[in-house]
Amino acid sequence: QVNLAESGGGSVQAGGSLRLSCAASAATNMYSSMGWFRQAPGKTREALAGIYSDGTITYAHFVKDRFSISQDNANNILFLQMNNLTPEDTATYYCAADFSLSSRAVIQGNYDPKSLDAWGQGTLVTVSS
Repeated sequence: QVNLAESGGGSVQAGGSLRLSCAASAATNMYSSMGWFRQAPGKTREALAGIYSDGTITYAHFVKDRFSISQDNANNILFLQMNNLTPEDTATYYCAADFSLSSRAVIQGNYDPKSLDAWGQGTLVTVSS
């Protein structure tokens, strides 16, 4: 069983920054894809960013210029650097990983997030105005 554990959430004022971490129980270079999602109260889950074994990195258009995804394979950690946060970024943030999902499938929208192999428990980010 693969476990993912997010950390780094908290409260920040608008314009501030946070860096989220996701510690994986398996070697991160074993996954074909890892990514970050978020869900705000009363809203549907959103995909934010993904990083893939073929070197591709993807971002949702609404975070592309503010968020940055990276991974530390030596320590099996996935990161999400978030800058210039706004109250609209308030949500629970989740990391997820899959052993077979390709960047092509994600770019084409040809996947179901519910079918990903592993999910973390989430970390809450609150941005005040």
